Amino acid sequence: MSKVRVRFAPSPTGGLHLGGVRTALYNYLFAKKNNGDFVLRIEDTDQTRYVEGAEQYILDCLNWCGIQPDEGPHTGGEYGPYRQSERKNIYREYAEQLVKSGHAYYAFDTPEEIESLRETLKAQGKYNVQYDFQNRLNMRNSLSLPPEETEELLKINFPHVIRIKMPRNEYVHFQDMIRGKIEMPTDGVDDKVLLKADGMPTYHLAVVVDDYLMKITHAFRGEEWLPSAPVHVLLWKYFGWEKHMPHWAHLPLILKPDGNGKLSKRDGERLGFPVFAMEWNDPKNGVVKGFKELGFMPEAFINMLALLGWNDGTEQEIFSLEEMIEKFSMDRVHSHGAKFDFEKAKWFNHEWIKKSDVERLRPDVKKILEGNGVSIDDEPKLDKIIELVKERCTLLNDFWPQASFFFITPTEIDTASILPKWNENKTQFFVELIRTYSLMNSWNINDIEHSFKELAAASRLKSGELMLPFRVMLVGGKFGPGVFDISALLGKEETLKRIEHTLSIMK
Repeated sequence: MSKVRVRFAPSPTGGLHLGGVRTALYNYLFAKKNNGDFVLRIEDTDQTRYVEGAEQYILDCLNWCGIQPDEGPHTGGEYGPYRQSERKNIYREYAEQLVKSGHAYYAFDTPEEIESLRETLKAQGKYNVQYDFQNRLNMRNSLSLPPEETEELLKINFPHVIRIKMPRNEYVHFQDMIRGKIEMPTDGVDDKVLLKADGMPTYHLAVVVDDYLMKITHAFRGEEWLPSAPVHVLLWKYFGWEKHMPHWAHLPLILKPDGNGKLSKRDGERLGFPVFAMEWNDPKNGVVKGFKELGFMPEAFINMLALLGWNDGTEQEIFSLEEMIEKFSMDRVHSHGAKFDFEKAKWFNHEWIKKSDVERLRPDVKKILEGNGVSIDDEPKLDKIIELVKERCTLLNDFWPQASFFFITPTEIDTASILPKWNENKTQFFVELIRTYSLMNSWNINDIEHSFKELAAASRLKSGELMLPFRVMLVGGKFGPGVFDISALLGKEETLKRIEHTLSIMK
């Protein structure tokens, strides 16, 4: 059995959508599960849609997700080049081969002539306005023209394309790893352009030629490519490469939260969540936020993506990349679309933050703090803070609101939450607490808590009623980890300063 080789073949035309990342992930998991190769191929044959920076963006996204290619434009490999624009000279000979064998033809029609045919057919009430077996002989191509006229047009380099000659009244059969046996008629498929007038191949020709030359054994792509499958299967047959044809799998769509249609960038904008892995600077629409910038961990992001269409047959939901590789199989990928649920996505992230150790979280948290003007010179203290607040963070960016009070004295104190139950006895308690704490020689959680509760008992007050005011004094609001943990990390001087400040504004 030949070595498993899969490919992720995006077009550098914009941001990398969730569905694209999931396709890359499934390819990667399958390759690693089977000790195979994961190939990145850049499909940039449509130069009119090429966007500067998009290729690097794709590489950055894969790198952030931890699914690096084994071969590709930036890593090399024995089957390169890995950009289709750099393989341009390869494709014409294969297209010409199809013309010679009678499976393709030269078409000299101008775009205006094609549009004129469509308008004429529409005016006649014809439903079919495609360039196909019903209409090809009414057009200007090597099937309708005398051979000598075709030769003359080719000799003078008259602009032309090469189209596949789709057969009539045939059915194309192939096995899909997710959907089983698929049978599709050829009659509804037009004569797709294989080679454009500029010499560039279309996706249909390039994907087959490149998959063959790169020895791709399995081709996984979105189900939106199913209608094109007859063209690709026939090309494998017409080239005589049928026994080398990869195993197909057409992945389910990622649907809008309500399940009505494919999730789009516009849906994300409308509903307030990203649909790209990382921030993308769109030349037309400006910066579009990504999951990374929102505060998602890559481990959580790919975990969430994997389960949008796959499960291992158990109730397990949290998987490391290594666990996914071990348990992944295409027969557990669903054939129906998966609804995207942003709340569930955040749940995955929350779980990953909770289960991650301090060493994993420290670089991200430091970056967030530095972005808010806080420089860290005491890493042991930072590590304790991370351990204290991580369970309260859904997103990495939550570390700032959940921990900022450790580094910056709160400018606003939520006295409104204290005032309704405030009285002179409580004022006296905190005045006495300042004196008690000032006299303490050691400053640790146990001593801080013991002194607090001992003073509360002596003052005939319930310590539970004093905890909320103490918390508000230290952090500014009704949130945060254990109040004595907070005090211990703030230190004696800062704790006393914050109690005094709140008392001064409570008068």
